[in-house]
Amino acid sequence: MEQLITGDFAANGEAYEPKTLVDGAYRQLRRDIIEGRHPPGTKLRVEHLKDEYEVGAGTLREALALLVSDSLVVAQGQRGFRVAPISLADIEDITRTRVMLECEALRQSITNGDEVWEGNLVSAFHLLTRAEEKLAGDVDGSVNEWEERNRVFHETLIGACTSRWIRHFLAILYRQSERYRRISVLNRPVPQDVHEEHEHIFKAAIARDADEATRVLSGHIWRTFQTVASVPQFAQEPARKAANGG
Repeated sequence: MEQLITGDFAANGEAYEPKTLVDGAYRQLRRDIIEGRHPPGTKLRVEHLKDEYEVGAGTLREALALLVSDSLVVAQGQRGFRVAPISLADIEDITRTRVMLECEALRQSITNGDEVWEGNLVSAFHLLTRAEEKLAGDVDGSVNEWEERNRVFHETLIGACTSRWIRHFLAILYRQSERYRRISVLNRPVPQDVHEEHEHIFKAAIARDADEATRVLSGHIWRTFQTVASVPQFAQEPARKAANGG
């Protein structure tokens, strides 16, 4: 079964269509985990899920293996798979590591980016702006599109980074933070100044001002952690003090 995965978009703004059965099952499972349909800690039983996703057991196991590599699913030896747990300490660790890597990646990208990179960044920022406008009026109906536009914008920002490993690890960290970001969005409206931060980062990157771009980017990423920390389910958990004060 080749099915269109609702909420996934390619960099050009068009809906993404899976290339294989494994790809389709992987993306749908990933989306369902991120959206909380399979809550943290839930056992993922292949014999049940293969019917739900209309794929064979082998296809589903391959999809689950990909999710293990994303650290969204935990393999338990002969006991199967579970959705990875979440915690305030975890998102703080993710945030701290992401800031360190993404700021370095942005510096490299600003140094090495050419006109094509600039053009891609202009397009990504435009699509993100439109998605943010929709999100302001319809959170439930627009959050998937906004999340994808946000991802594309951040990936485009670092698109000229020369380190393949930095980009690889950032992709994993971004997928991890997406679960927490969705919780924060659904519990609290996205404030207007988030768009202003995106615009500030965009303009600094286009102006090749790496110091300003990374300064704003760091605070922008930490903002998500602060918002998550204020959500009731995390508010009582202890967390280490952010290195930059937030």
